[in-house]
Amino acid sequence: MVEKARAIGGGSQGVPLSEAACAYIVGVSATDLGLKNQFPELPKELPPFFGDRPIDSLEVADVPFLPMLERLVDLVPDADSYFASLAQLHKSRLKYERILQTQAIPSAEQVGPRTLLEFGKMRPSALGAYLFWRKWLFDIDNRAAQETGYLFEPIIAGAIGGVSASAKRSPIRRHDRPDKGRQVDCIKGDRAYEFKLRVTIAASGQGRWREELSFPKDCRKSGYTPVLVVLDSTPNPKLEELRREFRAERGESYAGAEAWGHLNSIAGPTMGKFLELYVHRPIESVMGEAEQPLPPLTVRMEVDDIAVEVGDDSFKINRAEGSTNTEIGVLPR
Repeated sequence: MVEKARAIGGGSQGVPLSEAACAYIVGVSATDLGLKNQFPELPKELPPFFGDRPIDSLEVADVPFLPMLERLVDLVPDADSYFASLAQLHKSRLKYERILQTQAIPSAEQVGPRTLLEFGKMRPSALGAYLFWRKWLFDIDNRAAQETGYLFEPIIAGAIGGVSASAKRSPIRRHDRPDKGRQVDCIKGDRAYEFKLRVTIAASGQGRWREELSFPKDCRKSGYTPVLVVLDSTPNPKLEELRREFRAERGESYAGAEAWGHLNSIAGPTMGKFLELYVHRPIESVMGEAEQPLPPLTVRMEVDDIAVEVGDDSFKINRAEGSTNTEIGVLPR
């Protein structure tokens, strides 16, 4: 578990966890669980996990972490899962910082043809800048969605004591193609979980939606109880249709507050605290305080960084770390 937690993440921008970073994560875990006084070798104050300090500065130097982790697990048996989940979240945040620092500015070939749709609205130089910024922000958001997908399902599966399964290794077989397996977000005992942040009303491709609807039948035919967990309970016909399919196969479905309640009930007190502090509370805080109408957004390119301002708040992305493609090319004549 420790080696997996420390290992470099997926892709070329993955980040391994140092000894000092692991010591910090053990310290945060002990603090969250009300046991920091059992670890006198830790600093009196630890910087918050979610704070404005650079993520790569969240370390405790010169304190071996493994003896502390062993002591913490002796005190709280589930602390190993707590440490592993927090380490996974920390690695994902470190990797995303690298993505922000190195995501290339789009090329003229990528955005040039889009000029035709809006030419004349602004001066050519202003419209060009708008198109480049819009594409860069889209690319960043696309990477964020991808990284969240890699993180979200395994971290919840681990928190409730289950494991995710790839299609190749899945015990869930397709009811119409028993030789083919199905990817499953979480297997826990005889229950197969499908986790979703939300189900949107927008219709995806019909083939993909049929895949979604066939999941509960595949589970039941494979001897598992299908369980749907949707964290956003905003009602829409797609969500209701999916819930009906789960009920039709004698499965279960939970949405919104009942979904969080279900996860907490099977996670237990230790991992329930992790879910509350590092998944539920951050999402609820941001979504609950989102302003309408949206405040003004300013994105400004400087010599070594990109400055982002939203209303009265701001942060900077250090681009001096290694982005090599920051020059906007020109279209060939």
